[in-house]
Amino acid sequence: MPTRRILAAAAVAAVALAACSSSGGSHAAKTSTRATSGTTTTVTAGSSPPTTARFSGDVYAYTRAGMMSPAVAGVPTRVYVPNSESNTVDVIDPTTYKVVEHFATGALPQHVTPSWDLRTLYVDNDRGNTLTPIDPRTAAPGTPIAVEDPYNLYFTPDGSKAIVVAERLHRLDFRDPHTWKLIKSVSIGPAGVDHLDFTADGSQLVASCEFSGWLERVDVNTMTVTGSLRVGGQPIDVKLSPDGTVMYVANQSRSGVSVIDPATMREVQFIPTGSGAHGLYPSRDGKLLYVSNRAAGSISVISFATRSVIATWHIGGSPDMGGVTADGSQLWLSGRYNSVVYVIDTATGRVIHTIPVGNGPHGLDVFPQPGRYSIGHTGNYR
Repeated sequence: MPTRRILAAAAVAAVALAACSSSGGSHAAKTSTRATSGTTTTVTAGSSPPTTARFSGDVYAYTRAGMMSPAVAGVPTRVYVPNSESNTVDVIDPTTYKVVEHFATGALPQHVTPSWDLRTLYVDNDRGNTLTPIDPRTAAPGTPIAVEDPYNLYFTPDGSKAIVVAERLHRLDFRDPHTWKLIKSVSIGPAGVDHLDFTADGSQLVASCEFSGWLERVDVNTMTVTGSLRVGGQPIDVKLSPDGTVMYVANQSRSGVSVIDPATMREVQFIPTGSGAHGLYPSRDGKLLYVSNRAAGSISVISFATRSVIATWHIGGSPDMGGVTADGSQLWLSGRYNSVVYVIDTATGRVIHTIPVGNGPHGLDVFPQPGRYSIGHTGNYR
C-alpha cells in the first residue's frame, strides 16, 4: 500500500481545538414552518441560519491513502462485523478473508464505532443498553459500559463530547467520552433518529430521523435543536461534501440521495440511485461517494464534482453499512439479510469475496483507516 508521511506536529496542531462550552436551556422556543419544493423546513422563531466561518478547503484532506495517525501505528487491520440478530461480533482478517475472532456482545449490536482518539472501538448494543469496548491491537472485548439505547455513536469534532444516538428514546445523549457521564439529553421529536454528520466548522450536526422523514439540526455547543427539514421517505446515512457546503442524505424509500444545505435546511437537489439507498462512503481520494442501495442489491457511484451518478455496480444481495479500506482499493459492506460480508473492488465494481458471518450483519467497521480523529459511526474521519 502506498504511504505518505505527514508531520505529526501539524496533525496535532490541527486537532487541538478548544473544548466547547455548553449551556442548558430547553427547546421551548416557538418555531415557524415553511414549505419549499415538496419539503418542510422549520427554524427557531426569530432566528437566522447559524453563523459559521466560511470553510475553504477539503473536509477529507487528511483521510487520503497513507495518512495514518500515530495512534494506530502497529495496529493490525481487521474488519469488525456486528451481527445484530446473533448478538455477536465477527472479526475478519482482510489479508486472508477469514473470520479470526468471534465473541458475544449485548443484545442487538448495531454498529462498531472507533473512538475519537482511535484507541478503542465500541460495539453499540442497542437493546443491551451497553457499549462493548474492543482493544484494536488484540481484537479482544472489554467490560461493557452502561449507556441507554446506543443505536449509534458519534463524537464531536473537537473530541469533547460523545453523542449516543438513542433511537427508541427519541434522544441524542451528549456524554463525557471518558467517563460516559451524561452531560445533556436533547429530545428529538420525529421518530427514528439514527445517523448524523457535522458541519465543516463542527458547530452544528444534522441528524436523520428514519421513521418520520425528518432531518434535525442541533447546535453542539448549546446542545439545542436549531432547525428541521422534512424530506419525506426514510432518511438514513448522512455525509458532508468535501467542500463543506452541502450534506448528502441517503433516503431508503425515496430510492436516492437528498442534497441538503445545512445552513438553510433546504433540499437543493435529489439524486436517484436505487431502491433502499442506505449507506454513504467517500472514496479514498475524496472525489466519489459510494451509495449502498440495499433493496436493489447495487452500489451507486456519485461524483462530488457533478452531483450525479457516474456508475452503478450490480452486486446482488443486501449491501448495507461498512467502509473503504485504507488504500481505497476495496469497499467492505455487510449483507444485512444474507449473513455475509461483501468485498467490492472499487476499480471494477465487482464483488471479489463473499464472507459468511452471523445473522443480521449491520454496521461493520474497517479499522484502522486514514484520518486524524474519528467522529463516529462505522468510521467517519477527519
